[in-house]
Amino acid sequence: MEKLLDIAEVSDQSGVSASGLRYYEKKKLIGSVARNGLRRQYEPDVPQQLALISLAKSAGFTLDEIGSVLNRPGTTVIPRAALIDKASNLEDQAKRLVNFADMLRHVANCSYDDHFECSRFQKLLKVATRVTTN
Repeated sequence: MEKLLDIAEVSDQSGVSASGLRYYEKKKLIGSVARNGLRRQYEPDVPQQLALISLAKSAGFTLDEIGSVLNRPGTTVIPRAALIDKASNLEDQAKRLVNFADMLRHVANCSYDDHFECSRFQKLLKVATRVTTN
């Protein structure tokens, strides 16, 4: 049997605070398997699970969505359809952000005193309106 990791070791290895580990445990994303006094002990694969949680959070998955993957008995295979949907959402979000960045740059550099007189600004407004309502 591999050596169990103390909560402090898991925190050090993963960068997740002890309170964060306890919260993830409460959300059933990870689980301690033993205690050493009052200190929680974890399986050696918990840092890898925490890396997956961190990656998924960075990609925009909610903790509930992450939990639905991690809490399926016998597997941690991530549903491919969910990954494709999330990738599409991220691409859409990236397009919106690029449009907003373009608009901000134009407003900052526009030679018109009144931006509403600028035809390019008007076009950017229409694009921004379409993007935010979709």
